[in-house]
Parts: sequence; C-alpha cells; structure tokens
Amino acid sequence: MEAIREIGGGDQMRKISMRQAINEALHIAFNSDPNVFSIGEDIATYGGQPRCSYDLIEDFGGDRIMDTPISENAIVGTAIGSSIVGLRPVVELSYVDFIGVCFDQIMNQAAKLRYMYGGRVSLPLVIRTQGGAGLGNGAQHSQSLEAILAHIPGIRVVMPSNAYDAKGLLLHAIRDNNPVVFIEHKALYKKKCEVPEEPYECDYCCDIKKEGTDITFVAYSSMVDQSLKAAAELEKEGISAEVVDIRSLEPFDADTVIKSVEKTGRAVVAHEANVKGGFGAEIASTIQERAFDSPKASVQIVGAPNVPVPFAPVLEQAYLPNYEDIIAAARKCL
Repeated sequence: MEAIREIGGGDQMRKISMRQAINEALHIAFNSDPNVFSIGEDIATYGGQPRCSYDLIEDFGGDRIMDTPISENAIVGTAIGSSIVGLRPVVELSYVDFIGVCFDQIMNQAAKLRYMYGGRVSLPLVIRTQGGAGLGNGAQHSQSLEAILAHIPGIRVVMPSNAYDAKGLLLHAIRDNNPVVFIEHKALYKKKCEVPEEPYECDYCCDIKKEGTDITFVAYSSMVDQSLKAAAELEKEGISAEVVDIRSLEPFDADTVIKSVEKTGRAVVAHEANVKGGFGAEIASTIQERAFDSPKASVQIVGAPNVPVPFAPVLEQAYLPNYEDIIAAARKCL
C-alpha cells in the first residue's frame, strides 16, 4: 500500500487536470519506449474524444499516432496482434459502452492468449476508454461497465479517481506485460490536483485518501470524491470516516480494505455503476468472508438504480449516487 496522502494538500506542487496528467503520462511513455504507439478513432489530428492525445502526433508523428476506421473490432484486434510481437499499443476507445462491439477480442483473445500459450507470449496492451454519467451523453454513452470486465480472468481493470493517480497508474499500465483496461471517468477530466512533473508509477494497490476510525468508505473513480465529501460532512458531527480508493478492480487489493474495516468495524461501498451485479457486491462479500467478526453492522452498498442512464438532466442527476446517499448509508451502519 502506498503512503497515506491527502489529495490536493499543501501548496508546493503544481496542480493539473486529469486530462493533462494523462497526456503527460503518454508523453513520458512514448519518449521512454519506441515500441509504444497509439491507435483509435480521431486520436491523431483531433486528439481523441477526451482530447488527451491532442499534441501527440506533432511530437511523435503519424507512424506512432494513428487514426483508424470506425471499427472497435479492428482496433483491438490490431493491438492484440502487435502486442504479441513485442510492441506496446495504447488503444483509445471513445466510450466504454463500445466494448460491446469488440467484446470477443477483449474476452476471448486479449484475456486468454497469454494463458493459452503457457506464458510464452506477453500482451502489453492498454485499452484507454471513458466511463460514467453526469454529462448528458445518453444511455448508450454513459454506462459504468467495469464489473463485466473485472469478471473476466486475464485482464486488469484500473479506474483512477484523480490526476495524480491517473498519471502514475497509466504509466504502470503501459509498462505492464498484461492487457489493461484503463477506464477514465468523463466528469473527472477537468478536476485538478497536485501532480509531480517527474515520471512516477502508482501500483495497483488501494490508496487511503483519508484516515478515520468510525467507518470505512470503499470507493473508486468518481465516487472517491463523493466519499471524501461525505466524510467531511460527517466530521462536523464528530464521526471519523476512512476513505479507501481501490483504484484497481483487477487485481483487487482486498488486504487494505479488510485492514481498514477491522479497524473501524463498519463499511459503506460506493460506486456509480448499477448496484445489481456491480463490483460493490464483490467488495462486500470479501469483507463478509474475510472480516466476519469485525463488522458491527451489515455492509451497505451505494450505487445507481437498475435502469438505463437517463438523458434528461434532472433525471440523470436523480439517477447518480452522491455524497448524500453515502451519508444515509453510513447512518444505517452507525
């Protein structure tokens, strides 16, 4: 586990957005390894849907930054083949919703080839994509599908909650010899925090964003900020909440979560995805199995209802879980 740190604390370091941090990580990766290249729809001249790749073609040219046809199947298939022969592709899929188009390539090829070849080949490929709701993109461009991906053995699933982690986790993922699906939340691209200029990597372990003694909030991606906000509100009432950002769904650092719950005795798990079949159930069951005697109350799960993401702004905001839902769940535990 990394050292406990408060995101955004202090005033000695520059603050940049998650979009800038991802762009910086890509520059570092491209400069440090000539085998790294990137393909995707509109990533060259336009710079990709989230504009994280906006200047890569100017610095690294069209041989390493390539636009593709609108075919996710072809994009991921090309990345799988090139990774097997020693290259390190960084694929960009505009939305995680589009994994349905190339799911066979991810599920039956990328996830299984290293295993089926007995470890004699590596698949150092990263699939960068966007997930999450809140920006009015509609039901087919706003989903949180990470639990589907985490269910498949053989791929890593990483979801940063801030710019610092995004830079370090992306560099770690690009240098990983296994396929990684790297899911960036759309609503976090503009959010800034302190990020060092020098290269660094974050491992796939949990990061404790805030220490506490009375209850543990376990979250990832956009719900980490909501958990920190909930913790700040509860602090006014004398309730001390610990916030654990799991950062990686696969591999899942259960040890840090269990240690925190054993200390506090209570847990709320929060994610933006639908509660039904969501990864929160995996976290809750792990707590139940491994810390059976520690919880003083049942584990609560906060997430979205089991309906498609609404397009109407008012309905979309009603659909999204937030810090108030986390506080309500905490009160049930307390």
